[in-house]
Amino acid sequence: MRKIRVLVAKVGCDIHERGALTMLTVFRDAGMETIYTGRFQTEEGVVNAAITENVDVVCVSDLTGSLVIICRKIVDGLKKQGSDDIYVVCGGIITDQDRIELKEMGVAGAFGTGYPPEETVGFIQELVKDRLK
Repeated sequence: MRKIRVLVAKVGCDIHERGALTMLTVFRDAGMETIYTGRFQTEEGVVNAAITENVDVVCVSDLTGSLVIICRKIVDGLKKQGSDDIYVVCGGIITDQDRIELKEMGVAGAFGTGYPPEETVGFIQELVKDRLK
């Protein structure tokens, strides 16, 4: 069975990357292949990297409260490129209203600060399990 491929992305001016780096380690330790965009990326750059790297999941990390704006551009960009089969999940500062909007736009999962990393791993494994057969 092939490994799950995960792209962890930081978009814009959010310099808080501890959560993203932690999740990279957690995903890797769970047997996933991980790719990190680094900080200060654009949504378009994330879309291009996701397609080029042939990932299963894009994980967007943001602690500025901008996840709705960022994820909308990524989800729309993946659709425009015909790659809407790539799942988008996000983590960071998420309000209840954000959670509703993220779900409506097609974000598969939204994990607030303090969410157990192991549960995020389980969520992603369940999300993509049918692709790995």
